[in-house]
Amino acid sequence: MADSSFDVVSKIDRMELDNAINQAIREIDTRFDFKNTGAKIEISGDKIAIEADTEERAKATLDVVKDKMIKRGVSLKHLDAAEPQLSGKIYKIACALKEGITTENAKKIAKFLKDEGPKTIKTQIQGDELRVSSKSRDDLQEAIEQIKNGKFEFAVQFVNYR
Repeated sequence: MADSSFDVVSKIDRMELDNAINQAIREIDTRFDFKNTGAKIEISGDKIAIEADTEERAKATLDVVKDKMIKRGVSLKHLDAAEPQLSGKIYKIACALKEGITTENAKKIAKFLKDEGPKTIKTQIQGDELRVSSKSRDDLQEAIEQIKNGKFEFAVQFVNYR
């Protein structure tokens, strides 16, 4: 019998992220406490830029973005928000979007599975993803549960389950 496998990846669902950002922009445009505060959200590539007249409004705008991301099912572990920076009269928050599993993080997951997971599991790093394979599908499902419950500082998804 051939080995079954799945891939551990860290990818952002761009459509859901765009929907979350658009909902946040709509909410900021209509909410009374954001009137005349210069609050703006812009997304370009793998960065989100937030601007407002005061530091508190910039942080509140970031909270709205995070709230919408949660509601759309986008993990906050993909978002790396910096502290508000004063630029002229405007406070700016630069948020980088983290995507892909680094080799270092893939090694952490592989070591975690080797220590905690079922003994029949084999791992293999392939670029920015980690392939986990085993003869037993039950062992693979147990590995998925253990990875979900492992407290990693990056978001993980499971694809190509065969």
